[in-house]
Amino acid sequence: MNAAEVAAQYGLQKVGARPGLWTYLKQTWARRDFAYTLAKSKIQARNQANRLGIVWEILKPTLNALMYGAVFGILQGGNRPSNYPAYVVIGVFLFEFFSEAMSHGARSITGNRSLVQSLNFPRMTLPFSTVIQQLLTLAPMLVVMGIYVLILGGKPQWGWLLMIPLVALFTLFNMGIALIFARLTVHLADLTQLIPLLTRVMMYTSGVLFSVEKIFAAHPWVVEVYNFHPIYQTLEIARGIMLDHHYDQMHWLYLSIWSVVILIAGTVFFWQAEERYGREH
Repeated sequence: MNAAEVAAQYGLQKVGARPGLWTYLKQTWARRDFAYTLAKSKIQARNQANRLGIVWEILKPTLNALMYGAVFGILQGGNRPSNYPAYVVIGVFLFEFFSEAMSHGARSITGNRSLVQSLNFPRMTLPFSTVIQQLLTLAPMLVVMGIYVLILGGKPQWGWLLMIPLVALFTLFNMGIALIFARLTVHLADLTQLIPLLTRVMMYTSGVLFSVEKIFAAHPWVVEVYNFHPIYQTLEIARGIMLDHHYDQMHWLYLSIWSVVILIAGTVFFWQAEERYGREH
């Protein structure tokens, strides 16, 4: 009997061995308190490093909305949607959640290599914690976004509560994206250099700063393609909720499907490489 057979007989397992998917998910869920605490500690550390603290988290998307909104507003001319300032604020604030979840999720393993190499825990906890961190950051941003919308002519109504399930769906989608990029950057370290460019391109092409229906009015097939774009769907639903803009109610169904599919795909994709995290340089 060799050493491997003896180890198996006594229930010994290889360090860092990948458990079954269901067991892996239960182990990750059991460490949810750790993920939440890690997320809070990173927010506190980041706020302490900045003189403005949490104010900067709100000031950053505000400045982006002002700058990009002004530039794109001038370029669009008469193709600007109604209540354009509020339209841009909603787009920029929600897109910030996506871009930060993707970029920080991509570095969740490579940026915590010492932790990954020294402790035995499900590595999914790290991208999970990253998305929690961005969700906690989003909470005050949503309050400020609502205030901006009111200042810019919006009217509060009970329908605004639909933002809760919308953010929940968007969080699931972002979690799947974070898991996918967390694994990709482990294998392709240079990908982290391209992510800022990728997020910028997605910002310019996802309807964050313009009305797809007006810009592509002469090309209805392009509008139909956008109707299956998960980020565009999220923004259109949010604008429909907070600004009473017309949007296709089917976007809820499409976004739900996207969120579940991306989350499942990201979970399986990340789990399959569990044994390799911390071993690649």
